[in-house]
Amino acid sequence: MQNSQFQRIPPDAAKKLIDEGATLADIRDPDSYARNHIAGALHLTNINIQDFVEQNDPDQPLIVYCYHGNSSQPAAQFLYEKGFEQVYSLDGGFEAWQQQYPETLES
Repeated sequence: MQNSQFQRIPPDAAKKLIDEGATLADIRDPDSYARNHIAGALHLTNINIQDFVEQNDPDQPLIVYCYHGNSSQPAAQFLYEKGFEQVYSLDGGFEAWQQQYPETLES
């Protein structure tokens, strides 16, 4: 049966997808992104999200994250509705990720 929306994913499962080439989208505010983000994450805002939709492969897995995993859920659903079929919201968000994988952060 086809998924009808995004899926929530814990950090360990997200790490596996990232290691396999999933795209990462950080939707936190610009200062937080500049201070620290998961290596390779793209910063998505209301200003650049349409470009992201047009320029990225909708068949690639996409992981969206915010601070704690709440705001990323509607963003993930939005991207699913824009044609991305494998969209995930990172459970626990950046806070959970940085505790589990601090070595993967960059500024």
